[in-house]
Amino acid sequence: MSSHPLIDREHLTAQTFGDPDLAQEVLGLFVEQCRRLMPAIAAAEQPDADRADLAHTLKGAALGVGAARVAAASAAVETSLRAGTGAPDLPELEAAVAATLALIAEEGATPTPPSLAPSSGT
Repeated sequence: MSSHPLIDREHLTAQTFGDPDLAQEVLGLFVEQCRRLMPAIAAAEQPDADRADLAHTLKGAALGVGAARVAAASAAVETSLRAGTGAPDLPELEAAVAATLALIAEEGATPTPPSLAPSSGT
């Protein structure tokens, strides 16, 4: 999976209409989603179906920003959890997320401040 790019810049630019500020905001939201979802995906005491749904959510978020390596690793974890074929490859997903978040931090994207974050739907 390391052949997949950490961030596909062309895809991100297309998704954000060439607006670099919007790209940074979207990447910040992705960072927060990774931080929120990864512990729950790794929680072996949770039902596999729930963890698979979370991996699916992370895959979608990753595809949205062009984080191809995270998307591919999330897809593999989701498939493994849904199939019940043993332990999913969490180290690969964790490594992909860590490398992608490091790149995003290096490039200066910051998480969305809580006052600007979308509401939880309440």
